[in-house]
Amino acid sequence: MTTKVKDDIQAVWTEYKKDQMDQVLRNKLMVHYFPLVRFNADRVWAKLPDGVDLNDLISAGVFGLMDAIEAFDLERGVKFETYCVPRIRGAMLDELRTMDWVPRLVRSKASKLEAARKTLEARHGRPPTDVELAAEMELSIDEFDKLKTEANAVNLVSLNKKWYETDSYKDVSEVDVIEDSKGEDPTLGIQKRDVMKLVTKGLNRNERLIIILYYYEELTMKDIGQTLGLSESRVSQMHSSIVTRLKDQLRRRRPEFA
Repeated sequence: MTTKVKDDIQAVWTEYKKDQMDQVLRNKLMVHYFPLVRFNADRVWAKLPDGVDLNDLISAGVFGLMDAIEAFDLERGVKFETYCVPRIRGAMLDELRTMDWVPRLVRSKASKLEAARKTLEARHGRPPTDVELAAEMELSIDEFDKLKTEANAVNLVSLNKKWYETDSYKDVSEVDVIEDSKGEDPTLGIQKRDVMKLVTKGLNRNERLIIILYYYEELTMKDIGQTLGLSESRVSQMHSSIVTRLKDQLRRRRPEFA
């Protein structure tokens, strides 16, 4: 992003925050940041089975972008790109959870797969292997792997779905009873934050963001460049320089960890 473009969009932000009822200014911001919606929609869509409409994700992402623009605080000193991406992706995931996005063909394939599984399990007295299932359904292994991936799509459920009713004011939903198998140990979380503070101490804002986005958020150099308004090669150069400096710092401080 050029300096002139940065200055222009900053001026739009300043005027918009003076009067958030100004639809013209809000629309200018929407148009400017829309590529972030398209980029994230493509990334989410690429991980979904056939049948999910990319435009549905983009539409949800636009609403997420709109909410982010309205809620963004210019005084916090955070780049809007960094702030809005989680909201855009969250809106897309919420859309997937609330709509019946699994196509009828996928449901049919899932039913056939389950029927073949039950038939073979009754025949052999044990769970069938993928090779046996593929043979039963007269599919090649590649075709079977694709079908199994698509059939697994039916397992996505809304976390707001009612589990059972109670006498209290709040019914129990899926999110209340599902096991959080990916929950992080609080101790590990504290240790991770301590390490992050140690590693990023002495770095400037862009340098800290590069380390955090690359190692903690697992973004690519290209993604980080788009977030920070830098070229991919420039981000790579800065990353190499930062890592070299950090190695020197940690080498000098090694006795502290002995």
